[in-house]
Amino acid sequence: MRKSTAGMLVVVVGLAVVAPPAAWTTETLPVEPELTLRLDEHYDHESHMFLMLFSLKGDGKVDYVTGRMVQKHMRSHYGNPVYYTEPFPLFYWWNHTLWNDPTEDGVNGNERVYQENTEFDVTRFKPCVFNGQPC
Repeated sequence: MRKSTAGMLVVVVGLAVVAPPAAWTTETLPVEPELTLRLDEHYDHESHMFLMLFSLKGDGKVDYVTGRMVQKHMRSHYGNPVYYTEPFPLFYWWNHTLWNDPTEDGVNGNERVYQENTEFDVTRFKPCVFNGQPC
């Protein structure tokens, strides 16, 4: 009887060590949304990344963000910014989780959780208000 109890204890302890904590996400990252769901875009000068902000629910609230590395940026003849980016994002933010795709091959299951319980702060890119209107 003691042998089976000891064996069961080893199995339980082994599972506790191997099994991920409840805080780790078990959800899979949805594929990158269609451009029709895009709300805004930003070029982050610090990280040299082009960010696209989406609303999957269509309610005007950002709930999915992609970040692509920018290879080159310039201005068009009309003064508009033009960005040449990698085909697929390096980072994704969805459901309060930041995901990393080091192979930059699109959402296919090999993405890694980079940070959980994190918010995407839109005000970082448009922090000012002028005359009551966002800048």
